[in-house]
Amino acid sequence: MPAIFLYRDPVDFRKSIRGLSALVEQELAHNPFDGALYAFTNRQRNKIKCLFWENNGFVLYYKSLAEEKFRWPRHGEDVISLSGQQINWLLDGYDISLMKGHKKLHYESVY
Repeated sequence: MPAIFLYRDPVDFRKSIRGLSALVEQELAHNPFDGALYAFTNRQRNKIKCLFWENNGFVLYYKSLAEEKFRWPRHGEDVISLSGQQINWLLDGYDISLMKGHKKLHYESVY
């Protein structure tokens, strides 16, 4: 599963693939060609654009809500790392800051 990053600040949605990939490269200092998925929203939080590089070209996913708003995290880092489950929750309209699973445990031995 590729890395998933949510850009927290609103973005001018006139930006398309070129503008969003430049934002990833210049503002985040990430390589937009590494296959990670980047999620962006507009100021009204009723639209999402997801950008990722797939083998030989960029894919741009766009979702526009008719009436409601996405519950976008307002506090924290400029970029938030998400799981596949969290991005799906976000796209389905859930508040991902409230939806936390059980903490992950790591053990070295069963004894």
